[in-house]
Amino acid sequence: MNFAILAAQTGHTHLRRIVLLRAIAVAGQCITLALVYRFLAMQLQWFPMLTAIALLAGLNLFTWWRLRADSPVSNPELFAQLCADVLALSVLLYYGGGSTNPFISLFLLPLVIAAATLPHGYTWAMTGITTGCYTLLMKFYVPLPTAGGHEGMHHAMPEGDAFNMHVIGMWLGFVISAVVVAYFVVKMAHAVRSRDETLAKIREETLRNERIVALGTQAAGAAHELGTPLSTLSVIIGELKRDHAVLPEWRGDLAILDDQVQICKRILGKLLANAQDTATQAPQPLEQFLAATLDEWQLLRPAVHYQYRVSGTQPAPQLYIDPTLRAALLNLLNNAADASPDEIDIRVHWDANSFTLEIQDHGQGLTPEAAARAGSAFFTTKKEGRGLGIFLANATVERMGGKVRLFNRDGGGATTEIILPLRPQKP
Repeated sequence: MNFAILAAQTGHTHLRRIVLLRAIAVAGQCITLALVYRFLAMQLQWFPMLTAIALLAGLNLFTWWRLRADSPVSNPELFAQLCADVLALSVLLYYGGGSTNPFISLFLLPLVIAAATLPHGYTWAMTGITTGCYTLLMKFYVPLPTAGGHEGMHHAMPEGDAFNMHVIGMWLGFVISAVVVAYFVVKMAHAVRSRDETLAKIREETLRNERIVALGTQAAGAAHELGTPLSTLSVIIGELKRDHAVLPEWRGDLAILDDQVQICKRILGKLLANAQDTATQAPQPLEQFLAATLDEWQLLRPAVHYQYRVSGTQPAPQLYIDPTLRAALLNLLNNAADASPDEIDIRVHWDANSFTLEIQDHGQGLTPEAAARAGSAFFTTKKEGRGLGIFLANATVERMGGKVRLFNRDGGGATTEIILPLRPQKP
């Protein structure tokens, strides 16, 4: 996720909340007019007021449809939406007594929303618009008619009834404003916290990716440079194996050295092949990939015995394998073998959505520091370790949408758990 996507998502979130609040406002306005007509029997100018509410409802439907598109929501669009709400409220108040209407305080709601969601320039503009509408409604408005009056005839209400209605209206307006402001401020505070957490995660991922790119550049240079010494070692080992003067007990060691050199060559060959275009890669069975990876690892660590158990629906799912996943699994297997040189247990399970790989060692387990910092770059508990194995493995798995978890088992030893989603399409 980058900053542009984050901003787009924030705009969509704000606009969805405005749509929800507007829907509540439209429902409240309809109920209010219905109560006035039914119980107060006021002869208001219904057509322009109902037209304003209908247009506001139509705008809400259009906005709801617009939110289904992927186009970003900009600050001017949010400001225009709030201006539409101010305009509709001004029309309703103009035909409902102007500034004498107790619901005049609802002008504060668009201003609060603008202050919470938009830059200060838009907030000051909304302040000017709402203040201007309030000021105009003090001079220009249609007075409220007497309850039970005839259309076109406007009479002053009895002082006691007018005062009571005004007090009730002020109370209701305060309740509506308080509920909406509290709801929106709480939601905005949650959105700000979520945005800060997302930004922190993006910064962390950016720093990690920069380290990975630097390591990848160095690895490419090392792969190119290692070709020559490996070829030299292969030639010398071949000559020694053909030399009759070599002691018989050395021939076994020479064969092991030759095998290790060939493994190094194959690793470099795969590294160079994976660096090329991977667009032509075909999906492969998950079980076949795991078996090939374990066979390759067994060549590197022939002294370590492992028990391998697989469970899942057959046939094994076909999926596109990230080329770096093989190296990540080899790193995690080597870590388990370092902690438990004699034997490790490997458990694999998959279902329709994900597959889980558990590597269980029988060592002393993780120290509190190792459990807390596992996966951090350049952190290691090994004397000759470099602290990159779990770091790179974790980065690879997270890039594929999965996660790596290390924890101690109750019976002793540690478990490395890898969970990856099974996606039918190529990532």
